[in-house]
Amino acid sequence: MALTRRQKEVLDFIAHFVQDNQYSPSYEEIATGLDLASLATVHKHIQALETKRYLKRGFNQSRSIELAEKYFQEQKQFAERAPAMMRPVAVMPSVPLLGRIAAGAPVEAVAGNATLEFGDFAGAGDTYALEVRGDSMIDDHIMSGDFVLIKRTREVRDGDIVVALVGGAESTLKRFYREPDGRARLQPANSAMGPILVPMDQLEIQGKLLAVLRKYGR
Repeated sequence: MALTRRQKEVLDFIAHFVQDNQYSPSYEEIATGLDLASLATVHKHIQALETKRYLKRGFNQSRSIELAEKYFQEQKQFAERAPAMMRPVAVMPSVPLLGRIAAGAPVEAVAGNATLEFGDFAGAGDTYALEVRGDSMIDDHIMSGDFVLIKRTREVRDGDIVVALVGGAESTLKRFYREPDGRARLQPANSAMGPILVPMDQLEIQGKLLAVLRKYGR
């Protein structure tokens, strides 16, 4: 049985909480963390996840929620399916920043002692790289063969360029918009292509665009 969007959020919250704290969250912490209306709502989601064998609980124990074997198996399968290019970014720590160069009218070139820190682009361990394939984002100057740096997050705004997993199977790079009917619109930046409309419970945001890298020549 597939998870609903809210069940996936609860499961992800528990997994991240356990990873960060080495113990499971209380129902109160889950409700607060996900802005859920009541503990009864939390209990309903936990019960559904237990029925679907993603969680298991001890009885009459505080913080008794545990991730079940099915969760770890699916995480392993996802990692094996993920493309090899979806990896943590390894970058040079810095290069000399020698000034500015004109792309319009010429300006005076002034050398300086500053450096450009690539760590500012890579974030704090929550960034990965993808190699772009296809032309769906060419009007945003993202071309096939470019590398994009993606920050892992599910919190995005309308208009952000995101990595979206559709139906648990296909990932795509598109601009994200919320539609009035409750669906998500994944909008390509290519006038020859139409948008992808997806029910929110069939969409997982895996990150948003930080930077585009393009290499010219060798």
